[in-house]
Amino acid sequence: MSSPQVLGVFIGALHVGVALVVSAHIVLHKNDVRSAIGWIGLVWLTPIIGSGLYVTFGINRIRRRAGRVRGRRTVREIPPHGERGAGAPPPADAPASLGALAELVRRVTRLPLCAGNAIEPLVDGDAAYPAMLEAIEHATRSVALATYIFDRGRAGTEFVAALERAVGRGCQVRVLIDGVGARYSHPPIVDELRSRRVPVARFNPSRFPIPHPYVNLRNHRKLLVVDGTTGFCGGMNIRDECVLAYRMPNATRDLHFQLRGPVVRQLQTAFAFDWEFTTRERLGGALWFPPEREGGALVARGVADGPDEDFEALLMTILGAIGQAARSIRVVTPYFLPGTPITDALRVAAMRGVAVDIVIPARGNLRLVQWAATARLGAIVYGGCRVYLAPPPFDHSKLMVVDNAWSLIGSANWDPRSLRLNFEYDVECYSRTFAARLDAIIDDKVRASTLLKAADLEQRKLWLRLRDGVAWLAQPYL
Repeated sequence: MSSPQVLGVFIGALHVGVALVVSAHIVLHKNDVRSAIGWIGLVWLTPIIGSGLYVTFGINRIRRRAGRVRGRRTVREIPPHGERGAGAPPPADAPASLGALAELVRRVTRLPLCAGNAIEPLVDGDAAYPAMLEAIEHATRSVALATYIFDRGRAGTEFVAALERAVGRGCQVRVLIDGVGARYSHPPIVDELRSRRVPVARFNPSRFPIPHPYVNLRNHRKLLVVDGTTGFCGGMNIRDECVLAYRMPNATRDLHFQLRGPVVRQLQTAFAFDWEFTTRERLGGALWFPPEREGGALVARGVADGPDEDFEALLMTILGAIGQAARSIRVVTPYFLPGTPITDALRVAAMRGVAVDIVIPARGNLRLVQWAATARLGAIVYGGCRVYLAPPPFDHSKLMVVDNAWSLIGSANWDPRSLRLNFEYDVECYSRTFAARLDAIIDDKVRASTLLKAADLEQRKLWLRLRDGVAWLAQPYL
């Protein structure tokens, strides 16, 4: 046998051996059958290279490291019904069905419902940033800030200055910026924070030299906790585009929330884990977790989600809320790419007689995502749901309200990236009063929007439908 033949046999045997080992790993660790089949096909049809790609990009190292930080298994075991720790019940005026939803979310999150909270909606950066900056200015013990994007600019400069002053007063300050989001402005604001002696870290730094909106395993949470008693969360990054008064070309509408009460401790716990995961510094004690204080009458619970032991916590929460809806489901999201389970659940709810309203931007800021979303809007519209297209400026708000009594607020979009691939943080709220405030915000958005009709989809040109359909093939990764 000649040398080239020997080399060919060796490479072939190596490919088969490596492919068998990698395929076994895929079968044991991939829960999505489409993902598993795709990876196995790539491994066997592209010798050695496919296996290398899987080892590099297909293994969820985040989940394994997260398990080590928490000191628990990375596969969440759902606790049995009736286990202690249920916390406060939903309010007495809530629909009876919300009791079942509260139990579902308790078992998914392993967190109790917290009574005694107050939550204030903050519309756009025009209202959110002043409230956040004021809270930082009045901090006396600690400031914990996590964000996906922290851009340079007028808003960024104000936040950097406020954080520097907090450090100067002796406050313990920690700032966590996603490794991709930190690169949305140049030079990154991380360098500016460090020069001001503000402790800052990047979450899971990306190897890409430029910001890439389709990189996975990002920390998409937007959390601010001041003195362990006042919290902020929602969908708002720190960038000038969020302040409509600045009249930026790419102005972005958004919604953030100020929280007070026991639920703030759950926000702080999520930040503390992310910070320890990134820096290995453990935050604890009364400095970060002071005694709980009530802030109002709202019942709420934090819902952390990510590709670790919190995997699909938000997906199960959303599915549970849709299943329990008796009268209405209202959704506002900038990216609407639901998988089959959510799509079918919405259609079934509409066929049960539930009024399903979905508000999405008429023009998105990510073309591929918008094309893919448009490809499957027909299934939603034909299923009896109403889809409203909101005019510019681009609306980045994220809301869900069910039966005018239960609400979901936070950072997660309705797409695979948020519900499967990124770290997110939402808060579920049981309050008719709070839901009414959110319904009023949604009403304003609906009035300004255009109802998408089946005829609008049917009249689209063939090449547009083909383009959108091809984009939809990448839906699991968008």
